Order: sequence, then structure tokens, then C-alpha cells
Amino acid sequence: MESAQMLWSGWGDPGRAAPLPRQITDVLGELLGVRPADGRPVELAAVEPRAGRLAPDAAEAVRRIVGAEHVLTDAESRVRHTRGKSTTDLLRIRAGAVGDAPDAVVLPADHDEVVAVLRACSRHRVAVVPFGGGTSVVGGLAPAAPGCFIALDLRRMNRLIALDTVSGTAVLQPGLRGPEAEALLAERGFTLGHFPQSYEWATIGGFAAARSSGQASAGYGRFDDMVTALRVATPRGTLDIGRAPRSAAGPDLRQLVLGSEGAFGVITSVTVRVHPAPETRAYEGWSFGSFAAGRDALRALAQKGQPPTVLRLSDETETAIGLADPGAIGTAPAPGTGCLAVVGYEGTGAEVPERRTRTRAELLERGGVFLGEAPGTKWAEGRFSAPYLRDALLDIGAFAETLETAAFWSRIPTLYENVRTALSSTLAGAGAPPVIMCHVSHVYPTGASLYFTVLCAQGDDPVGLWALAKRAAGEAILASGGTISHHHGVGTDHRDRYAQEIGPLGVEVLHAVKDRLDPSGILNPGILLPPVPSPPTGA
Repeated sequence: MESAQMLWSGWGDPGRAAPLPRQITDVLGELLGVRPADGRPVELAAVEPRAGRLAPDAAEAVRRIVGAEHVLTDAESRVRHTRGKSTTDLLRIRAGAVGDAPDAVVLPADHDEVVAVLRACSRHRVAVVPFGGGTSVVGGLAPAAPGCFIALDLRRMNRLIALDTVSGTAVLQPGLRGPEAEALLAERGFTLGHFPQSYEWATIGGFAAARSSGQASAGYGRFDDMVTALRVATPRGTLDIGRAPRSAAGPDLRQLVLGSEGAFGVITSVTVRVHPAPETRAYEGWSFGSFAAGRDALRALAQKGQPPTVLRLSDETETAIGLADPGAIGTAPAPGTGCLAVVGYEGTGAEVPERRTRTRAELLERGGVFLGEAPGTKWAEGRFSAPYLRDALLDIGAFAETLETAAFWSRIPTLYENVRTALSSTLAGAGAPPVIMCHVSHVYPTGASLYFTVLCAQGDDPVGLWALAKRAAGEAILASGGTISHHHGVGTDHRDRYAQEIGPLGVEVLHAVKDRLDPSGILNPGILLPPVPSPPTGA
């Protein structure tokens, strides 16, 4: 199957990109001091990357492996594989800044071709950036490659290889996008149950490489929980990892690959746990008087076991602005919706009513007010629309970006306050006070993830300003006992804070793994791994 291409200068389907309604621009004008302006991107035809630097002998070696028609060096293909989809990525590409475009785009057909390409690139010292959906928002597609590099686009590897209906597992190729994987599984009566906000465009390989977590994680688990086996191509050869549901045969090497963002190898197949497709899906809304009260209610559900499939809670600001329902932004919130919680149920016709009854009793006991099904249904219908809203905000001179973290329940209140303070104080220089919103996006018995959304004016240097704000937020996260990333990954944006999180010895361990699998250092250089700390004098 041939996948559609994402909008080169923004998110998703070009046909779904639309300007903001006047009502919303008026509200943003009051909040942020921005007014509609000509912020549209330059035309793709006018964007010209620097001349390609792939040496003739290296290009010929790669062409012999994948076929000349699968080595793309035209300007449009290279531009479409430049960086990811963070706000700062888009601000730069919309201005035509593509000096860091790959020198070629290579499309292998199978595992053996990937291994051969990696070996050829290792010999010729050509860096390789694995490319799935291109949805990274943490600089995961912006290598520190002083020489030339290729984007290794895995879109041709997009098949369901096998489905074991007895064990409940499926073997998927890495280039399958989320909807494609769900459609193939649905034909056989199964679902993966993985629906992150990037679902429509991200790929199976990307989900594994970044430790993705979907919006239905309370019911189905994170993507790394779903993975039972991996096949990985490296410049040194092949890793086949995982042959049983659980094993005591040494450390689990799957965990070295999950979250490795292409720095150790290229994932060429993923074996995942699948579930019977649900007979029923139902969503509803609840209100809590405060974010703290709502958090306590979500914690109680998570710790008692068998929580709903979807469980999320917006703070007062996010609820008031209406971000949980993008179509309602700028309208007054319904009475009593101090903090909106969205609860979703999936399962058989018998399971859903029983789970709903148990959940409703717990939420009522914790002070929740039932708002009916409409708020939950609206969220479900619009849950993949927020990135389009972000792009429309850029058009009018506003800046919208997100970051996320996670911590144990006892640390969540301090983490929430400290990150808000760090963002607010840093972004105050953009003009009007920024709007800082947050929601609990994923819950566990021991803790939860906090997902922050920031709105402010772009100002004179939005890229530089956001770099300062993100650094301040990262320092606040670590000081508050949180992790630097819950599901977006590390990339280059979080690399230095990640090094602080795991410590110098942890960094050395990861470098030792990379040196063994990728001795020439061609795989996504500069992503995930910071430089090895220099030994102390006299060592």
C-alpha cells in the first residue's frame, strides 16, 4: 500500500489544515496580544536545500542495494525528510531554512537491504537517520552529522507479516502507520489499541524506537508493554530479541532497543501483543472542583486495578480554554466544569457496563460530577486535531508547544507547580503573560504523566525563547523528581537532561553498547547520547 504524504510545512493531511475561526483569533488577541498576520509558510517550490554531498562511490553502493529508483535526491524529497514536527522545527522550515536536509532519501524493501545499507554507509562514513512517520517533536531527526547523511525511509516495509491468533501476537513491519496497522488487524478481528496523538502519521517502528504511549494506555498499556520481540539491523549484523512472554535468561535486550531512537540499530520488525477488537466503545465527561481533587480520584482508580481504558484530567486553565475539545475553544465552559476528566471504556457488551458502573461509583465517591457522554464523545472525535490547531496558531503569530513528564504520585503536586513556574517566568519575555495548561495524560498505580501545553506570542526570537523555556522546565522536572520524557523520547532536545537523569556511568554504559553495535558512529549521531564525560585528571 502507498502511504499519503504529510504536509511538508506542518502537521498531517493538507486537506484538513484550516485557518482559525474569527472567534478564536479574537480570544487569542485578548489573551496573548497577537493579531491575524501573514505568517503562512513559503512555497515548497521556493525551498532549496544545499547541494547534496553524497560521494559518487557511496551513492552507487546504496543504489546497487535498493535500486536506483529508491534513492531519492530531488529537492522536495529531501525537504520532506528535514527534521520533525516540533513547533521550532516548523518555524524554521516554514521560513525555508533547510540547510540540514538529508543528502539523499533511501527506501529499503526488507531487513536484508537495511543491513546492507548500514554496512555500506559504515564503510563510506555516511550517517543514517531512520525515518518512519517523521513525527518527532524532540529533535529526533536532526543528527549532529558534520559530513553527509541519508534519511532511511522505511515506508516500503509496511506489511503484517504474521498473526498468531492462539497467542494473541502479531508481527508488524516498521513502516506501517498506526491506521494501516489497525486496518490490517481489524480484518482478522483484532486491535493493537495504541492511539497516541501522532497515531494517524506515526509508524510501528517509531512507536517502538521512542517508547510511545497511547491515549488508551490505562486499558491497553504503553507500546513498550506490548512488544514481545524485535528484529534489529545494525552495521554489525542482526539482533533477534525476544522468544517468550517473559524470560529469566539474563537482562532483557529488548529494553536496550525500545527507546533507543535509531542510535543502536534500525528496527525492521516488531512482534506485539494484540487484543480482540472491542464490541463497544463509550466515552463520558466528569467534573472536579480542583485539579488536586481530580488527581486523587484518578489515583484511586489506578491503584484499585482495572481502570477504564481512557483516563485523563485537564487542569482549570485547560478546561476553561476548552483544549480538551478544540472546537469549543473561546466559548464559555459549561457550569460546573472546574476540571474536566475524560473517561473511556472499551470491551465486550458485558464488560463495558460493569466497568462503567464500578468507575462511576468511585468517581462519585471522590467528589466527581457526571457531565454525560457529550464531553467524552467530543474529545474522542477531536483527539487527533490538536496539531492542526497548533499550525493555525503559527499563522497568526502565536506560539504553541508542548512538553511532558512523569513522576510518582507523591511528587506530582510539586512537579506540576515547579514546571508551571519555570515556563511562566521564562516566557514572560514574549509579551503578554503566557497561557500554561496541563493535563494528566497517563496513569499508573504508582504515578502519572503530566502533559503541558504552552500558548504565548512568538516575539522576536521564538526558537531561542522556547529553548530557554524548555531548558528551565527540564531543570525543574529533574529537581522535582520527574523524568525528562514520558513518551516523546529524548532526541537532541532532552539529551543533556537525560544524561543528568541517568548519571555519568549510565551514559558510559550506553556508549559502550553503541560502540559495539555501531563502531563507526553512523546511526543517528548526536541523538539520545551525549558525549562521554572526560575522565578525571590522573585517571
